[in-house]
Amino acid sequence: MRLDKYLKVSRLIKRRTVANEACDNERVTVNGRAARASYEVKVGDVIAIRFGERTLTVEVLTVQDNVGKADAAQMYREI
Repeated sequence: MRLDKYLKVSRLIKRRTVANEACDNERVTVNGRAARASYEVKVGDVIAIRFGERTLTVEVLTVQDNVGKADAAQMYREI
């Protein structure tokens, strides 16, 4: 699954266009490297997202196309 879609489906970022812009502006890193929106997310990847001064770091647990709002938080684990 593409990184921008994963961020939206897991509800780490609300909209896919915003996730795409965050990747373009190098605010999202995967395994320590700046990642493009087209990066293929795999189980075990560590994603870091910078929101201004705050950085959210998560580990990918599952990759699913359709997830309900209640189950979205089970797709990743905060580090």
